[in-house]
Amino acid sequence: MGLPSINVIFKAAAEAAAQRIRKGIVAVIVRDAKAAGNYTLTSERQIPKELGAENKAYIQRAFTGYETRPRKVLLCVVASDAAGLEEALAWLGDQSFDYLAGPSDLTQEEAVEIADWVKAVREEGSSIAKAVLPNYAGDHEAIVNFAASGIQGKEQSYTAGEYCSRIAGLLVGTPMTMSCTYAPLPEVTDVDRLSPTEADEAVDAGKLVLIHDGEKVKIGLGVNSLQTLRPGQNESLKKIKIVEVRDLIQANLRRACQDSWIGRHTASYDDKCLLISAVRDYLTSLEEEGVLQEGSTVGIDVESVRAYLEDKGVDTAGMDEQEIKEADTGNTVFLACSIRIFDAIENIVIVVNH
Repeated sequence: MGLPSINVIFKAAAEAAAQRIRKGIVAVIVRDAKAAGNYTLTSERQIPKELGAENKAYIQRAFTGYETRPRKVLLCVVASDAAGLEEALAWLGDQSFDYLAGPSDLTQEEAVEIADWVKAVREEGSSIAKAVLPNYAGDHEAIVNFAASGIQGKEQSYTAGEYCSRIAGLLVGTPMTMSCTYAPLPEVTDVDRLSPTEADEAVDAGKLVLIHDGEKVKIGLGVNSLQTLRPGQNESLKKIKIVEVRDLIQANLRRACQDSWIGRHTASYDDKCLLISAVRDYLTSLEEEGVLQEGSTVGIDVESVRAYLEDKGVDTAGMDEQEIKEADTGNTVFLACSIRIFDAIENIVIVVNH
């Protein structure tokens, strides 16, 4: 029969949640001859002292954040052999985090491995992991294709790979009510310049780029690498912010159901209504926080219940909607939600009359 399952299905306008948690965890993989192992860091002071200077700096960049700093950095120190990355991903599969940055010298083959792993754990429903990968067109909402070159700091320059930990930490430090669009990078003095047309083309191709506005270097439009829309998806999922909120809601719904509902309530209509009320209260709290627009709804998914009953051989032709809602669906509860996620302001048109 398998373990109890929670199928969280997200379409363009159907999402659900039941308990809020704040994001704030970055996973970082580095290659080093010393200090091999897995670590949970809450500050830069806990970075293993045996690591090389470049790896220490790479990890420190993950802690920089944006509006807030990451709560934790999950650090995997691996050997240079091919098995190291596989071992790191195996450990991370049992952890909870928001974004992963691979080794600073990540190869394209390793980028494919990480991207495939991220897609797999998300498909299983066991994680909401996302990854920042250098110059990798992942074509997926959970893969951020960081495509910047000529990144010049105050004392040294960086490749895209060497800066992925900084971008992962920045994304984690971006509140749900904001996007990373135009987030400044005060430690960067210059970057290979893109013309407005080149920047637009890069964004349209699913690339997260850096731009120079004449005074400072900042993130371009906050997009992920998604290009090919799958059934049930729409253009909004190309935005990092939208995926962040969707993932938050999905994770919270799963956690709340596992901790407070599965095995603890009967499958009666009354208890289903209690679950509906709990989800509705949570959605309302997200509306009050400015994450969701007002008007979220949740209720029994009548069409799914009807399909379930008919699959069991029940003739539903003479049943009205309320009878469908109150029907016995075994140990499964079918709910449907409708929400609208607030995007961030990213375009302003001002007409000046004189």
